[in-house]
Amino acid sequence: MNWLSNIFNFLALSLLRLFAFLPYSITIYTGYGLGWLAAHIPNSRSMVVKTNLRLCFPNLNEKEIDALALEHWKLFGRSVLERSRIWLGSGKQITDIVTIKSAITLGDRKPRLLINPHFVGLEGGFMALSVLASQRDWLKGAGLYQKMKNPFFNQKMIEWRNRFGGKSIERQSRLRDLIREIQTGNFIFIAPDIDLGPRDSVFAPFFGIQANTITSVSRLARLSGAEVCLMTTTLNKDRKGYTCHISEPLPNFPSDDVEKDTARLNQYIEELVRERPSEYYWVHKRFKHRPPGEPSLYD
Repeated sequence: MNWLSNIFNFLALSLLRLFAFLPYSITIYTGYGLGWLAAHIPNSRSMVVKTNLRLCFPNLNEKEIDALALEHWKLFGRSVLERSRIWLGSGKQITDIVTIKSAITLGDRKPRLLINPHFVGLEGGFMALSVLASQRDWLKGAGLYQKMKNPFFNQKMIEWRNRFGGKSIERQSRLRDLIREIQTGNFIFIAPDIDLGPRDSVFAPFFGIQANTITSVSRLARLSGAEVCLMTTTLNKDRKGYTCHISEPLPNFPSDDVEKDTARLNQYIEELVRERPSEYYWVHKRFKHRPPGEPSLYD
């Protein structure tokens, strides 16, 4: 089956290269079309999206759930094709579609963790900040990533994300290596809002549901002395680009209670999602693991 994988990799890479240099409007509307198709073709991820929406927005009726799911799929399809420009385009192509607005002084070399929730613009914010850092000779950004099942694209993604001087660090890296990276003054990107299993995680409320959540943000901040800021990349009102918002450091974070810190982060992310529900990554099984004795929510 290696030849099938090679053909798929070649076609996918060719598609990315094509959309990296087509007019941006074509990328956007083709992405919307692909998302519309994904929403209407029966597949397991459509079930996941609607299950997540029903759990998190119990006040919505089925017609409203369907409309929100469709809007999410369209934005998700758009974001997938936009990655062609983000991963393969020039620095100018990236900063043309992503603007950074920061409440902190970037480049001052303070140890920082940037909490980057899974909105559709996530990759754009990371790359735009990497471009800015390379232009102004700041220390670079480093993002934690989860290893992909496809080794070809796993390596390609690392190369693309690192091309402006950033660094991709596997989530399973040694704790002391991460702390050393933070203390150099490099800003570290962490997306803590996915279910990575029970290791180094606790159950904390998210939309009123116990969600398996990593505790690494609180632990890393305490051990490294880093500030913790929210970094959210969202669609502009005209939908022609994105703005990456970086908040002031969270007050009194971390505390001496890892579980309370983790629950607090979930609350911050929930508030952001409620403002822009269609832009959140509902395709993830956010509630995959359950507390002991609770049945699966996705069966």
